[in-house]
Amino acid sequence: MQLSLPISPTKLPTIFPFHHPNISKPPTTCLQSHVSPVNSLKTSGYLSSISRAIDEEEEYRKARAAVTRKGVDLEGYTIEGLSIGGHETCVIIPELKCAFDIGRCPSRAIQQNFVFITHAHLDHIGGLPMYVASRGLYSLKPPTIFVPPCIKDDVEKLFDIHRSLGNVELNLDLVALDVGETYEMRNDIVVRPFKTHHVIPSQGYVIYSVRKKLKKQYIHLKGKQIEKLKKSGVEITDIILSPEVAFTGDTTAEYMLNPRNADALRAKVLITEATFLDEGCSIEHARQHGHTHLSEIIQHAEWIRNKAVLLTHFSSRYHVEDIRQAVLKLQSKVSAKVVPLTEGFKSMYA
Repeated sequence: MQLSLPISPTKLPTIFPFHHPNISKPPTTCLQSHVSPVNSLKTSGYLSSISRAIDEEEEYRKARAAVTRKGVDLEGYTIEGLSIGGHETCVIIPELKCAFDIGRCPSRAIQQNFVFITHAHLDHIGGLPMYVASRGLYSLKPPTIFVPPCIKDDVEKLFDIHRSLGNVELNLDLVALDVGETYEMRNDIVVRPFKTHHVIPSQGYVIYSVRKKLKKQYIHLKGKQIEKLKKSGVEITDIILSPEVAFTGDTTAEYMLNPRNADALRAKVLITEATFLDEGCSIEHARQHGHTHLSEIIQHAEWIRNKAVLLTHFSSRYHVEDIRQAVLKLQSKVSAKVVPLTEGFKSMYA
């Protein structure tokens, strides 16, 4: 589901004020009393008014671009979707044919073959039956949906209810994938869940690229010798897993302190929640509700080894401008590129 925010032309900041300063024309007969137009403008504050208006115009253009942007490009991945705290979360990576959580099933998610569910709150899982039904409608192959093992039975019941209510087939491969387990999405991509901390059972996911590397003891061999070893059944390569993308879902910042979650913090791209951004909500409030406060991410910034961090799941109380300012706070603390996912958020200029 794509959100567009109509911006009325009447909201455009006015570049030139409607009133004009009263600049008197100097008498032609008295050269000593001549006042230059520039000095007159300066004393009237006219130039400063123009400068302020231009600054406001630039802020407006930035805000409008942020509101209408449909995704970000990070480390070779196009990442798009919606993530508004308490409303909807569905983050899509077309290159991996996957969506993290399904939200209300935005249309862009239907083309993705894999869905990773982090937990069972409706703003993350509510669109699941619609996602599966839509793929059937478009004759797409049944999707593979990953869930925490503790909710698999209930998710199956959910689909059974919709099959009964709608008298329809809902075909899918439902996979209960636990923390520490590995699933091969394709021959060069695997996924592993990691532990997160929400008010109900939850988990994040790390997607790894897979490549094979010749074992050290065989590096000195020539091609024919290596081929002979392969034919004899000798395993001549090591499998190297490189964390590409990590997605936390809803969680407190506690996940950052768990050594077993190190891969999430060294993946090329970390997609992490930052529900609260300012002093309007305390860290304690964030923790009680199973969420992360931006100041906690800043506090633990030393553990971030990612090349890019995508912040998501902001509270709907914030404007795009608030989010942008918050990003600057974190950016100054880390070498990673920090970007917010702002689709669906309003600008104060809108």
